[in-house]
Amino acid sequence: MNRIKEVLEEKGIKQTWLADKLGKSYNMVNGYVQNRQQPRLEILYEIAEILEVSVKELLVEKNKDAE
Repeated sequence: MNRIKEVLEEKGIKQTWLADKLGKSYNMVNGYVQNRQQPRLEILYEIAEILEVSVKELLVEKNKDAE
């Protein structure tokens, strides 16, 4: 699971802008944002760099609710 959607909303960035920066289709980025598809690690690092956040900020810890 990822937090790409939340980070985009926090920064006021549109999925179409991110898709353009990544050189990916809107549908591909939308799959990442909706958690239907997870980006490869290299793409996750690229997204983090574009959004100026750490990769860790884009990830959801599995045990976060259990704490």
